[in-house]
Amino acid sequence: MSNINTQHLQKCIETLEKSYQMLKQTKEDTIDYEIYRNSLVKGFEMTLEQSAKLLKKKITPYFVSKRAVDTLSFKDIFRHAHKYSMIKEAETIRWMKYRDNRNSTAHDYGIAFAKETLALIDDFLFDAKNLKEIIDND
Repeated sequence: MSNINTQHLQKCIETLEKSYQMLKQTKEDTIDYEIYRNSLVKGFEMTLEQSAKLLKKKITPYFVSKRAVDTLSFKDIFRHAHKYSMIKEAETIRWMKYRDNRNSTAHDYGIAFAKETLALIDDFLFDAKNLKEIIDND
C-alpha cells in the first residue's frame, strides 16, 4: 500500500487547535471572539473534509476498483473503515455526528451552529488526530 500524505490534515488539525485555544482565551461579544469562532468553524469543516478524503484513499485497497470507492458517501467511507476494523463503532458514530453538524452549516452559520460545533471540538480533535495516525500507519 502506498503512503498517504497527511501533511495537509496535520496542518488543518493544528490550525483548528490554535483557533480553539485563542477562542477560549477571548471574551465573548468581541470582534476577536467572532474571528476565532469563524476560524474554528472553518477549521472544523476543512479538517472534516480532509479526514474523509484521506480515509477514502486508505480504504481503497479493500475494493475491486477505485470507481467503486468513488461512489461512496462520506458516511459510507466511515462505515467501511469500521467494517475493516480501522475505527471503532463509537468513533464511527461520532464521525456521523460531525458530518451531520457540518451539513447544518449550509443552512445556519449563526451562533447556535457555532455553539453546537464548539461542543464537539474536544472529541473531534481527539478523533481527527487518531484518524491521522490510522491513515499514516500501513
